[in-house]
Amino acid sequence: MDMFWELLDEILNAVLSVLIGMEVLLIAFSVPVLLAGAVAIAVTLFARTVTPGLPVRALEHRSGLHAGAWRVLTWGGLRGGISVALALALPAGPHRDTVLALTYCGVVFSTLAQGLTIGRVVRSLK
Repeated sequence: MDMFWELLDEILNAVLSVLIGMEVLLIAFSVPVLLAGAVAIAVTLFARTVTPGLPVRALEHRSGLHAGAWRVLTWGGLRGGISVALALALPAGPHRDTVLALTYCGVVFSTLAQGLTIGRVVRSLK
């Protein structure tokens, strides 16, 4: 039974990756959209710092968490397939492409910058 669900997960991830690849070719990335994407990334990182980061930082002495656990929770908030799938599910409209482009910016940053450096963040806590 586990093999069935793992296979189904892999198939659906492959289909989602194909849809993402086909859709990204249709989106026009302009300088204002990329700047808005950078702002969206900054806002997302700030929100990740405030929501799980601050409570963990405030309670790390009581909870027995490592002193830098808040950094891992903030930087480890990786986004990906679900964000893009939700953006792709939006109905056609004047702002759909903008939302898709901003979502792609966030996912690419999350995957490349955060995903490739989360190991360093965790190792820095030792």
